[in-house]
Amino acid sequence: MKRQFSLTVAESKRLIAKGVAALPEVMLAMEERTVVVATGTTNAYVLEELWGKKIDKRAYRSGITTPKEPEKNPEAQPERIADKVFIKGKVADEYDRVTIAPHLNKGDIYIKGANVLNYDDYVAGVLIGGKDGATIGNTIGHIIGKQVNLVIPIGLEKLTYEDINELHMLASEEDYDGPRMWPIIGTIVTEIEALGLLTGVDAYLYSAGGIAGAEGGVRILIEGSKEEVMETLELVESIKGEPRYLL
Repeated sequence: MKRQFSLTVAESKRLIAKGVAALPEVMLAMEERTVVVATGTTNAYVLEELWGKKIDKRAYRSGITTPKEPEKNPEAQPERIADKVFIKGKVADEYDRVTIAPHLNKGDIYIKGANVLNYDDYVAGVLIGGKDGATIGNTIGHIIGKQVNLVIPIGLEKLTYEDINELHMLASEEDYDGPRMWPIIGTIVTEIEALGLLTGVDAYLYSAGGIAGAEGGVRILIEGSKEEVMETLELVESIKGEPRYLL
């Protein structure tokens, strides 16, 4: 059985967050190990799913891309929410996304969003503004050296056909000015993986784009048993209307 549906950017972020929370390795680590949720727009949704609490997602972001005159939330800007590190399911306030790195161990989870994805190469890229390498630059040695599972939630809106390693090299040349590009690999979770985890369907990027709030959105085609497809449509209906992410 096959069906299709569209998702706005915010709806995709909610779906991806649910998918991350359903990863078996994340579920295990929430009970027995350490899970780090780095700041980011998509990770704000992930934090809600793992923590079981609603937050003002504007308080849990890092670098963002906006138009010249971004739409703004009429409510006042919230105070920043400190990085959340879960140790056996409990928030460990003594750590943040960087200071926890030396204490990570094999099998722990580090959740970090990205800015671009080459799906064919299974490589993501993170824009780096900080001269010290920012979040990924200050943690990647511990993540790789200690065999920590790097989980990368990222929407299909961020797909590129470019070689991200080549983009990294171009942005490293002396005549370039702007944020640098850091290629990363890990467990990628897009809308496609999220749907597979949550309902078992095969999912495909069918088309993309839209207007009047659907800019950056995607249309997904799904295939599976009647039960899987109907469960998926019910899931999608439950996240329809997810509020847009405004500044």
